[in-house]
Amino acid sequence: MTSRIAAIALDAVDPRPVADFWCAVLGWQQVDEDADGISIGPPGGAAAAGLTIDVLRVPEAKTVKNRLHLDLRADGSTTAEELARLEALGARRVDVGQGDDVTWVVLADPEGNELCLLQRTVQHVEREEAAG
Repeated sequence: MTSRIAAIALDAVDPRPVADFWCAVLGWQQVDEDADGISIGPPGGAAAAGLTIDVLRVPEAKTVKNRLHLDLRADGSTTAEELARLEALGARRVDVGQGDDVTWVVLADPEGNELCLLQRTVQHVEREEAAG
C-alpha cells in the first residue's frame, strides 16, 4: 500500500486572490469553497480523482521562506513569454538566496508563497525524452 497526494495546501490571509492567481497560472478552476478556504483543480471534474490546491485561510501573513514550493515549466510558449505572463498575473521576483547562475526564476504569488519557473519548457523536456 502507498499514499497518494490529494491536495497541496497554501496558506493565505485572503484566499481569493491567491486562488484566482493559481487558477489563471494553471488554467484550473475553483472546485470548492467554504469559510476555511478555496479548493482549485483541473477543469472537467478531474479534481475529484486527482490533485487539488487548497488555499486555506490563516490569521497571519507569511514571514519566512517556504519549505515546499511548486516548480513550473512553460507549456506552449517560451520561458520568457511565460515569465512575462506570470508577472502580469501578479507574480513578483523574489530572492531566497539563489545564486546568479541558477537556471530558474524564483517568484512569489500574491501572498508571498514561492514558486519557480524552470528554464526548460514542457516541449523541450518532451523532445529530450523522445530522443532517448
